[in-house]
Amino acid sequence: MEKMIYLDNAATTKTRPEVVEAMLPYFTEFYGNPSSVYTFSAKSKEAVTKAREIIADSLGVKSNEIYFTAGGSEADNWALVAAAEAYEAKGKHIITSKIEHHAILHTCEYLEKRGYEVTYLDVDENGVVKLDELKKAIRPDTILISIMFANNEIGTIEPIKEIGAIAKEHGILFHTDAVQAYGHVPISADEYNIDMLSASGHKINGPKGIGFLYIRKGVKIRSFIHGGAQERRRRAGTENVPGIVGFGKAVQLAMDEMEERTKKEVEMREYLMEKVLREVPFTRINGSRTSRLPNNINFAFQFIEGESLLIKLDMAGICGSSGSACTSGSLDPSHVLLAIGLPHEIAHGSLRLTLSEENTMEEMDITADKIKEIVAYLRELSPLYEDYMRKHSR
Repeated sequence: MEKMIYLDNAATTKTRPEVVEAMLPYFTEFYGNPSSVYTFSAKSKEAVTKAREIIADSLGVKSNEIYFTAGGSEADNWALVAAAEAYEAKGKHIITSKIEHHAILHTCEYLEKRGYEVTYLDVDENGVVKLDELKKAIRPDTILISIMFANNEIGTIEPIKEIGAIAKEHGILFHTDAVQAYGHVPISADEYNIDMLSASGHKINGPKGIGFLYIRKGVKIRSFIHGGAQERRRRAGTENVPGIVGFGKAVQLAMDEMEERTKKEVEMREYLMEKVLREVPFTRINGSRTSRLPNNINFAFQFIEGESLLIKLDMAGICGSSGSACTSGSLDPSHVLLAIGLPHEIAHGSLRLTLSEENTMEEMDITADKIKEIVAYLRELSPLYEDYMRKHSR
């Protein structure tokens, strides 16, 4: 196999050496439980406090509004379930979108089985939530709006500021799943009127198994895990100190380098997009071309199966995805691509490539050439392509 080209950073990122270095002492040297009272544990407690402050600063919030979790999915579950329970006296109606991550969609299904009503908003052809539909969906018993900051498959960034303003105007809690956006684009919780926000460490070169939920002070939300007084009595369990330290370091690096990293990723993204669109016919870009995560590309190739393309790319040493890593075992087309209006046969031919600052223009050229070669090969085997070409060659 040739040298690997890793283009699946939306699934997970490489933990940076600086992050690993920051974590190591808290496995072997400062291994005390932060909840213990003796002096030895003070180092662990101080490290957790410092990471919490770094993360709070990144959102412009107070450190006592950051609650550590085991990842983004837990934070999403906590935000929806605990908020629904805390505010059910006011109402049992929740609004979300049809393109959310399954951590949101499956939690909404769980709540529906418990008697809550959920409105799933449509999106336009670029995956943008329709604000007029959001306004129409609001009812007197609406207690929560949960819309992702940016889509994990097609990279579209939602109009979060406008959604937050609508929620605030109607006195409704606003949660955003920012797992793909946090650390990649600037986020201000106050400016966007965000009441709760979910994020995950391993999407920004931090460790796996650590995330957080931002909960604005004054929001009534119940404990999600019971059994101890950790996280100000809202999330029991001994803190994952090395993970928290690593997350804090990753956030610090992401914020310091965001502008430079974004510029490089956008240049590579646009180059690869244009090269593939120019050289591979019957190809489209899914998602917004303007309001988009800097490192996200999502192609749809007609007349091929995305899974076959992925296998061939893997054989060539290129790691990509056909959508969310959480649904990679599914043979169904992406719910996101169907929601933006793609027919099943085109949705099946999708390819998501997500870059990092470690990628190079040379890798973009290699990837584009391989895509061109593999798509041409797969189309030669496609009866649909053969039929189309025969009909249009007359």
